[in-house]
Amino acid sequence: MLSRRSFTLGLAASSLLGAGRSSVHLGAQTNAYKIDDFDGLLSVLGKLQKFGFAGFETGYRNVQSQFDKPAPARDAINATGLQFFGVHIWMPEYDRETHIAPASLYRNVALGAAKLGAEHLILSGAPATAQALDKKIVALNAAGKFGANVELRVAYHNEFPEFANGKMEVAALMEGTDPKLVNFVVDMGHAFHAGADVVGFFGQHHGRIAGMHLRDFRGDEQVPLGQGAFPLAQLAARMKETQWSGWLLNEEERVGSKPGDAAMRPARDKLFQVFGGEA
Repeated sequence: MLSRRSFTLGLAASSLLGAGRSSVHLGAQTNAYKIDDFDGLLSVLGKLQKFGFAGFETGYRNVQSQFDKPAPARDAINATGLQFFGVHIWMPEYDRETHIAPASLYRNVALGAAKLGAEHLILSGAPATAQALDKKIVALNAAGKFGANVELRVAYHNEFPEFANGKMEVAALMEGTDPKLVNFVVDMGHAFHAGADVVGFFGQHHGRIAGMHLRDFRGDEQVPLGQGAFPLAQLAARMKETQWSGWLLNEEERVGSKPGDAAMRPARDKLFQVFGGEA
């Protein structure tokens, strides 16, 4: 028998893979901010709530300390009024066999994040050769099956290499993985920086996309959203055409720095100006 949460997640997944809802949800990744502990995360969430965001995504290390005592942490997150879209596992190096996080890590994070109210377990990974791609697909399906057992939706998140030099690994992963178990949080900023036609990619694959990370570039320099060359208006038009209504998450990270409000505030204004949506 399905729990109420399972039923709700099922409806959400169905809407993403079907006709879509009436509006997008605007959120933020917390990478723009220096976060030392869970209290620091809550402080950042307070900022995001004041900016009008509907939800957030954060790295697993920002919540890992609360896995053993989830109830008060979940209450504190809920008190911000923000939807906990997902917890993200990014690593400098991944399992050499599967090219994603080791199963022991993602299982522990999935169990803990589910207790905190997260809706997605978001997995980054290393690019795979053609020979290794099948193993990566099998591993993602296995992660998706585990996530479903703890009422979390698993989503794969690309970095720059999966789109570099004309490579379309994410499309291959979409084709190979089970849509009932795995969806995608496509980092359109990384894809754009790698030279991909992000509007065309979205138009072709929007049915498998639960969310998108947006970031902007001027040449090789990342700049606040709207201050570079990312085709925001064109993407918004294609979203309207397809009636897509997942999550748009602004990601204002910078190599070697944490710009915080200085980057998030102008990016937030541009995100709401172009995409509107729920707040």
